[in-house]
Amino acid sequence: MLWDKDDLKKADIVLLIAFSGLLVIGLLIIYSATHGENLDINQNFSKQAVWILIGWLLLALVTMLPFKVYHEMAFPAYIFSILLLIAVLFWGSGAGVKRWFAFGPFRFQPAEIAKIATLLFLAKYAADSKRNFKSFRDIAVAFAIVGLPTLLIMKQPDLGTALVFVAMVLPILFWAGLSLFTVFLLIAPIITLASAFTFFSFFIAMVFIIGVMVVSGRGPKVIIPNFILNIGVGIVTPILWNQLHNYQKSRILTFIGLEQDPRGLGYQVLQSKVAIGSGGMWGKGWMEGTQTQLRFLPEQHTDFIFSVLGEEFGFLGVLIVLVLFFLLLWRALNIAQSSKNVFASLVVIGASTIIAFHVIVNTGMTVGIMPVTGLPLPFLSYGGSSLLTSTLLVGLILNAGRRRFQYL
Repeated sequence: MLWDKDDLKKADIVLLIAFSGLLVIGLLIIYSATHGENLDINQNFSKQAVWILIGWLLLALVTMLPFKVYHEMAFPAYIFSILLLIAVLFWGSGAGVKRWFAFGPFRFQPAEIAKIATLLFLAKYAADSKRNFKSFRDIAVAFAIVGLPTLLIMKQPDLGTALVFVAMVLPILFWAGLSLFTVFLLIAPIITLASAFTFFSFFIAMVFIIGVMVVSGRGPKVIIPNFILNIGVGIVTPILWNQLHNYQKSRILTFIGLEQDPRGLGYQVLQSKVAIGSGGMWGKGWMEGTQTQLRFLPEQHTDFIFSVLGEEFGFLGVLIVLVLFFLLLWRALNIAQSSKNVFASLVVIGASTIIAFHVIVNTGMTVGIMPVTGLPLPFLSYGGSSLLTSTLLVGLILNAGRRRFQYL
């Protein structure tokens, strides 16, 4: 039986209000960012409205199904998503990339399906009582589960989406019992990689990493292998850099010095910062933003939708949106903490991480503190695949909240 009123708890009203508010604000901004242009772009508002209606139907379905259904379908869904990611490399469409399947006017991105499938399978793996996250084998398998779709998505290439998969691993494993020190050891190579471009920064990073291990009371058996590992990461960093595509290198270099590239990749961020800054405290008013209405900002209805918000609704509008995201994530963490079902709790942590990562990276790139990655802002950016994925994640969170006192 799908619906049991004795077992199902009421939906989290605060979470639903935050979710609904973000959808409404997103529609308003999309309309402002696309009205008056050519017919295809002008139809984005109505298309997004249709996607939202479909999303609400999926939300109801996802919330209604018992969580054991997701537990049972996790592995088949993961395999199916991997097959789709392989298939899109051969038969996918896109301008110089292989990211979408196109069926007439409709397109969908297999990577969006893979986000949810990988989340479910990783949560199922981590929730198994047999797992011991002091064991290298169990940790390695968890990373392999995420690593396979990550590599396939990088092959498309889509570095921004690939990073979403990487971001979900450690929060899920930490929630499943991975120690904080082990989390540090896993993050240390990333710190080393980021610092390996100059000898001074690399030296400081190594001193910091070794210092943490010494202060934590670890002996030579832990310090020496990790020291060798991080030294190795520093050596291979130039090799990894040469493996990146030219546009990926350009985005990173532009991030380091945006003002040095005002007519290239830096143009997007410069125009975004101008738009947000010109909004002031109260904004210029809906459909009154000069940067937005004069189309100075590329991709203003997708990747840079946050810039339209800042220009037309000002600091107050930005604050409202960020508060809504905070409420949504806060309620999700509350659900994860109180859930008796370990699998459901881990799914909620993973879903929250995916949403939070998108928000942090997207808002960060619009104000110039992160590289331009092409990640959409959940619930606000135009796009059916992204919207449905984010809505399904909210559905899983709501489902876990309604069944938080069930074990499985």
